[in-house]
Amino acid sequence: MSAGAGCSVLGILAVVADASKPMARWLTFYLPPGPLSGVSSMAILLWLATWIILARRWRTKTVAIAKVNATAFLLLALGILLTFPPFADFLQGK
Repeated sequence: MSAGAGCSVLGILAVVADASKPMARWLTFYLPPGPLSGVSSMAILLWLATWIILARRWRTKTVAIAKVNATAFLLLALGILLTFPPFADFLQGK
């Protein structure tokens, strides 16, 4: 689930950074790669935080793995779709 969340955030932030100059400046952590440095860093931080939180919450519980897998794959698909340039350009009206 956390990997799917990280992938979807990567896609969302990539589209937002490409569409908004202020957001692109905010996400530029290191100049040579530009906003991609912040996009990937934020996605990794969210993935790690989600992993830690879910591991602690689900430690003693029985989890409906089919629902978790379905949600994770939907989030992964969203991330892949949002990083696909023709779809991202379509969302931005380019």
